[in-house]
Amino acid sequence: MNPKITEQHRSRPAYIYVRQSTNAQVLHHQESTERQYALRAMALELGWSESAIRTLDRDLGMTGTEMTRREDFKTLVADVSMGQVGAVFALEVSRLARSNLDWHRLLELCALTATLVIDEDGCYDPSDFNDGLLLGLKGTMAQAELHFLHARLQGGKLNKAKKGELRFPLPVGYGYDEQGRIVPDADEEVRGAVEMVFRLFRETGSAYAVVHRFAERGLRFPKRAYGGAWDGKIIWGRLSHSRVLGVLKNPSYAGMYVFGRYQYRREIDTNGEVHKRMQAVAMSAWRVGLKQHHEGYITLEEFVSNQERLQKNRTNGEGTVLSGPAREGLALLQGLLLCGNCGHALTVRYRGNGGICPTYQCNLLRREGLATKSCMVFRCDLLDGIIAEEMLKALQPAELELALVALHELESRDRGILRQWQMRLERAEYEVALAERRYQEVDPANRLVAGTLERRWNDALLHLDELNKEAAEFQHQEAHVATPEQKAKVLALARDLPRLWRAPTTQSKDRKRMLRLLIKDITVEKPANQKQLLVHIRWQGGPCSDVSVQLPPNIADRVRYPFSVVDRIRELAHNLPDSEIADRLNREGQLSAKGQPYTVKIIQWIRCRYRIPPAELKRPEELTVQQVAKRFGTSDQVVYYWIEHSVIRSRRINSGMPHWITLGDADEEKLQEWVRKSRRIQPVC
Repeated sequence: MNPKITEQHRSRPAYIYVRQSTNAQVLHHQESTERQYALRAMALELGWSESAIRTLDRDLGMTGTEMTRREDFKTLVADVSMGQVGAVFALEVSRLARSNLDWHRLLELCALTATLVIDEDGCYDPSDFNDGLLLGLKGTMAQAELHFLHARLQGGKLNKAKKGELRFPLPVGYGYDEQGRIVPDADEEVRGAVEMVFRLFRETGSAYAVVHRFAERGLRFPKRAYGGAWDGKIIWGRLSHSRVLGVLKNPSYAGMYVFGRYQYRREIDTNGEVHKRMQAVAMSAWRVGLKQHHEGYITLEEFVSNQERLQKNRTNGEGTVLSGPAREGLALLQGLLLCGNCGHALTVRYRGNGGICPTYQCNLLRREGLATKSCMVFRCDLLDGIIAEEMLKALQPAELELALVALHELESRDRGILRQWQMRLERAEYEVALAERRYQEVDPANRLVAGTLERRWNDALLHLDELNKEAAEFQHQEAHVATPEQKAKVLALARDLPRLWRAPTTQSKDRKRMLRLLIKDITVEKPANQKQLLVHIRWQGGPCSDVSVQLPPNIADRVRYPFSVVDRIRELAHNLPDSEIADRLNREGQLSAKGQPYTVKIIQWIRCRYRIPPAELKRPEELTVQQVAKRFGTSDQVVYYWIEHSVIRSRRINSGMPHWITLGDADEEKLQEWVRKSRRIQPVC
C-alpha cells in the first residue's frame, strides 16, 4: 500500500477523469479509452470503495488545450477546490489538461486541499515540493508534446500545399482526375451554371442581382454533397446569396491553388475564457497562393476586380469608397460623384412628394461636427442631363461598334440561358431512360421491386413533362435575338443611341450602367459666392474633361429686384408719386419680380427697402405735420388728431405720402385758442 494514501484521502471520493481529444479517437482508438476506464480497478486496489469512485467521462472527444466546453473538468476543479476529492486518477497528466494555465491551477488547488494525483507512473502529492515539481514538468512536457505534434502535422501539410499536392474538398465546378490534378467538372451543365454566375455578375455588378436573374429565368445551381449516402454527388437547387458570394470570393475559380484562406484566431470573451474562431484573412496573409495552377473560369485580374466590386457594394463599409451597383433611383450619377472640397462621396437624398425630387449632397463633415454647413447641395437634374450629353458626344464615333458589341452580348446571353435549359432537359431525359432500363431489366415476377421501379419511371416521366412545359413558357416570355429582322432592329436601335437613352421604356438602372461603362468618377467643385459648379469627369481609361454648370438662383435671388429697376424707380421718384411711377413702369412693359404688373404697394415696398425718398411735391405755402406741431407747441399726434377730425385741411397724394397742411389766419387763431383752453394738450418745449 502506498504510504502517501491515508485514511483521510480514502474518506473522500476518488475521481477518474476520462478524455479523448477527438471523436475520431473515441471511435477508432478504443484501447486508450478502455485503459482509462480500467483506472477504476486501480482505485479499488488502493482502498477506495465501489461507491466512493466517480467516473467523469463527459469530456470524451474534447480537446485538452482549453477549459471551454469541458464540463467534467470544470466539475473536477470545483469539487477539488471545495475539498471534496481524495484523489484524481488519470491515465497520464496530459488527459487532465494540455494547457499549463489549467494544469497549474488544478495542481495548486490539489495542494491546498490535500488531494492526490495518481496516474500509471505513480502517486503524487502536489503539496510535496518534489512531487509538485515533477507534476509541473509533466504538464510542461505534455504541452510541449502537443506543440511538436502540431508543428509536425502542420509543417507536413504546408510543405505539401506549397507543391500544390495537398487535397481538399473542391468547390462545385471542379474535380480531381486520375492523376490527382484539379480539372473542370466533366458535367457541362455544372460548368455552364458556374460560368453563368460570373457572366451575370459581370453584367449586373451585384450578387443579389445574380440571385434575382437565376430565379426569374428558372435556372438552378449545383451543390456537391460531402459525407453520408450522397457523398461526392451533385445536388441541384435554388441559388442563394451566400452561394453567389462563396463562388465570387473563391480564388480557385481564377486558377489559383490557395492554402490558408481561413485561419484560427484566439479571442477572450466577457467571462475571461479563450475561444478559437475561424475567420477569413486578407489575400496577402494566405500561406500558399499558386497562380495558374489549374484551368480557371475567370482571370486573376477579374477575380481581384470582383472583390473590389463586392467591397464597394457594402452599405456598411467605411471610408470614401463610392457606392456599388446601379439602383432604381432617378439620380443617374449615384455612386460616381466626389466632393472637391472634402474628397468624400456625394450621397443622394430624395425629397418632395413620393421622393420625386432627388438631390446630391455632401454633408459628412457637418454630421461629424467638423463644419457648420454642408459642402454642397444641388438638384440632380442640374447635372444629370449635362453629363448624359457629354457621354452621348463621346459615343458618337463608336456607335456602330457599340451596336455590334450589344448584339453579340444579347446573342451570347440567349445562347447561355437556352443551353442551360437544354442541358437540364437532357439530364431529365437521361433519368427517364435510366429508370426505364432498370424497369425493363427487373424480373417481372418480383412484383415488389417491379412496382417500385415502375413508380420511379412514372415520376421521371412526369418530371420531364413539367420541365418541358416550364422551358416552353420561359421561351415564350423571354425576348430573344434570333431572326434577321430582330437583329436588324437591335442594330438600328443601338445606332440611334440618343433615342434609346431618352426612351421612356429605358429604366434608370440601365442608364446608370451605361454611364459606369464610360465614366470612372466625377469630381464636383462649388466655388464660394458663385452660382456654378466646376465638374471634372474622369473617363474609363484615364482621359479627363471639364464642364462648367450654371446653377439657378435661389428664391431670394429670384424675387430680388435688379439694380437697374431700383435705379429707375429712384430716378422717377424725384418728380412722380408712387401711383404714376407704377403706371410708367407698366406702360414700359416691365413686370415685378413675381411676374405681376406694378402697383402702388410694390413701389412703396421698393422705396422702403432701398430707402428711396418720395417726390418733393409740396407747395410753398403748405406746412408739414412737424412744422404745424412746432408752431403751436404740441406733439405730432395732436396734429394728426386735427387732420382726422377735419379741424384743419391737409392734402395727401396717396397713403404712402405725407400730409401737407394749409393754414389761414382764422385757422391759426382757432388753433391757438384750442391749445390755450385744452387741458389734455401738454406743451412741448
